[in-house]
Amino acid sequence: MNNNAVLRTVCVPVMLAAAACLASPAGAATGKTFNFSDVIQIARTQGMRPFVPLAPIPESLAGLSYNQYQEIRFKPTASLWYGTPRRFHVMPVPAGLYYNHCVSLNVIGAQGVVPLRFSKSDFTFPSAALAGKMPQHLCAAGFKLTYPLAGPDIQNQFLVFAGASYFRAVGRSNRFGLSARGLAVNTAFPPDEEFPAFRRFWLREPEPNATSFTLYALLAGASVSGAYRFEVKPGEATALAVKAVLFFRRTPRVIGIAPLTSMFLYGEGTPRPPGEWRPAVHDSDGLQIENGDHEWLWRPLINPLNFLVSSFTLNNPRGFGLMQRDQDFSSYEDLGARYDLRPSGWVVPEGAWGKGRVELVEIPSPSETEDNIVAYWVPQARPQPGRAYTYQYRILFGNADETRPPAGYVVHTFVGSGHNPGLPCKLDRDSLRFIVDFAGRIPPWSADIHGIVSAGGFASVKDVSVERNESAGGYRLSFQVAPEPRHPLELRTFLKRGNAALTETWSYLLPWGNAQRLLGTPGCLTDGGS
Repeated sequence: MNNNAVLRTVCVPVMLAAAACLASPAGAATGKTFNFSDVIQIARTQGMRPFVPLAPIPESLAGLSYNQYQEIRFKPTASLWYGTPRRFHVMPVPAGLYYNHCVSLNVIGAQGVVPLRFSKSDFTFPSAALAGKMPQHLCAAGFKLTYPLAGPDIQNQFLVFAGASYFRAVGRSNRFGLSARGLAVNTAFPPDEEFPAFRRFWLREPEPNATSFTLYALLAGASVSGAYRFEVKPGEATALAVKAVLFFRRTPRVIGIAPLTSMFLYGEGTPRPPGEWRPAVHDSDGLQIENGDHEWLWRPLINPLNFLVSSFTLNNPRGFGLMQRDQDFSSYEDLGARYDLRPSGWVVPEGAWGKGRVELVEIPSPSETEDNIVAYWVPQARPQPGRAYTYQYRILFGNADETRPPAGYVVHTFVGSGHNPGLPCKLDRDSLRFIVDFAGRIPPWSADIHGIVSAGGFASVKDVSVERNESAGGYRLSFQVAPEPRHPLELRTFLKRGNAALTETWSYLLPWGNAQRLLGTPGCLTDGGS
């Protein structure tokens, strides 16, 4: 069956442990009447019932190898709305390998709410033997949206929903990198972490010349049920306007609103692993925050030796995100991964979110194939069963330039041992040298521009200096710190003239184990000069 012809039935296919009809046999849920309030009601009802896990996919799909799964290709000509004037097309993500559960895809159109199913003939397979093992109707683990971002005749994949509640998007010049999630539950408590999943999607049929797309999603998890509305607008930066209405069966230890997930293996402020020739490997290089008073903060990411959680207490945050500020190819030299083209993810809350904290989780990782960075908003008040909690926000996926702080901002962070480069290691072997480069809207050089550096605990700071950095178009702040043994190193710095701050605040946290590695990094001459 070519999926341009959506099945004309109002019942969800039997993919879930408990299948249900979205409308009565009379077709009460039409394209005009089925809307987000219906999804909220489904989520509310679901949240009052015991949680039912999704049924596993057939072994023929779950047992696929990585190469087998990658070689199953969907035919673009079988995309939903292919060959029509509509700019948006829909392609399924087939279940299999890592995607071990099916979801239901439904279309809201002139015929009402009808399920979207894909036939085996809509795919190509690496072998006839593998094709023979596949069921006639391959269930979908999610879907991809395409849109002519690069030109009127090219359908570019720009948004993917697949796996639990994960979704990721790109702007016009990006390649896929970091992901977002519908909700994070107990992320900072790994044994208790939950991964709620989007089980059902409703895709509203767009007008032929529409430049935005609307979809709804139903979230289900052991602790929570939720209804989500996504208003999607692709472009130079792709924007998703999100509304989430959550109903809790029980109170989790921590919920994370608008979570972002990324990867940081190593970068300019961390030692390069032995044998690694690339200068840096990461999807994001820092956490950016704008608090309720229009103050900006930058936290460079690290790959810690042990599980690390940082919190930033705020009242009514104006924005936070995992950013890829360094977008120079020479910083990565990777023609395959093109980390220089990875997007940033910037969350803009709508309305007053009240008191809470942005939480950053950094997880030790030996590989660039593992996402080890998570950031999200934690409300101060823990959610209670029986109530509805509503959050609205926008997520921008695009280049970091789209959301630069209005004043000076950090462009580079370098960390190394405290000795003077190229000189014998006689002095400062127990100190670290920090270099922080600022650029942006900073006044021209003057002698009354100073670097303000503060360190937590008993760490001592010395040799603070600021100089003009012509190559970066700003200023370079340099200082040395002697860390307190067996204690994390906490630092904050910014540039100031008189009583006025000229830049965002650079905030840094270095666990003692990571500091030890830097203190022991080779790079100075021996006493003999060899």
